[in-house]
Amino acid sequence: MILALVGRGALWWTVAAAWLVVASCGAMAQSMSLAGMASAEPDARLKSWVDAAVAEAAAQPGKLRVPTNDIAVTLVDLDDPAAPRWASHRGSEAIYPASVVKLFYLVAAHRWLEEGKLAESAELDRAMRDMIVDSSNDATHYVVDVLTGTTSGPELAPDELRAWHSKRGAVNRYFAPLGYTGINCDKKPWGDGPYGRESQAIRAFEPKRNMLTTDATARLMTEIALDRAGTPARCARMRGLLSRDFTAAATPEDQVHGFVGSALTPGMKLWSKAGWTSQTRHDAALVELPGGHRVVLVVFTENHATDEQSIPRVARSVLARIR
Repeated sequence: MILALVGRGALWWTVAAAWLVVASCGAMAQSMSLAGMASAEPDARLKSWVDAAVAEAAAQPGKLRVPTNDIAVTLVDLDDPAAPRWASHRGSEAIYPASVVKLFYLVAAHRWLEEGKLAESAELDRAMRDMIVDSSNDATHYVVDVLTGTTSGPELAPDELRAWHSKRGAVNRYFAPLGYTGINCDKKPWGDGPYGRESQAIRAFEPKRNMLTTDATARLMTEIALDRAGTPARCARMRGLLSRDFTAAATPEDQVHGFVGSALTPGMKLWSKAGWTSQTRHDAALVELPGGHRVVLVVFTENHATDEQSIPRVARSVLARIR
């Protein structure tokens, strides 16, 4: 993905600003630039596809209905990698991302490794794998600690807490100069909830939660797809973790069934990172169609966490129009 993401979606592809940022970052210029977006404006044809899919979701009966304010969608067409086209519905709305935030921690970890801020280790590799493949929160805690030089633990004195919180913002400080807005990536994902300094920081500082937009998430997935979220070798490693077998039998929490993967048919390929809580259900997917046409599709839903049909329905609607 790289192009500046500012405002309500329309400016996320400001190429000139991205180049100014990248030029000041040495080796980042090669790997973190996505020049040649067709337009700063959404593509009209893709916009009609997104709007039709959202309308179909809103027209479903009963509990299957997803009101337009409960869903955000961003679609990026990579048919021309030099000039990807995009469109979105509520794409700049900041939404609690659940485990989709782990995609940002993955990219940050590889950038840290590439820049020599972290050393390669079997333990870090294991944690990144478990964080993405199995969506392990425990593994993510380790990755966040390594990225930020912080740890969870007992409450801290006010000055110590401020210093701790500043260090915890390392991932945000990485993405901000690249033009990512509307996001917050400084919290660990929890099962039962945060304790000690983690909950203390939530009370003391804003924002209280991680937040992502579907535009920002689609941008990051686009950069991974086009080998621009790091070196080509690192992007290939990321895609290796994100690869999903949508033909396999369903298992609990497999990140395929009930998500974009449920909409795919033989001959397609899938790379994705899903996330869900008691209130949210999301997916960020790179899909390759037979013949090699690739698209990025990110769908976030709120208040429909147990609905396993809506995200696949949106995906089927969009993919049918592309084919």
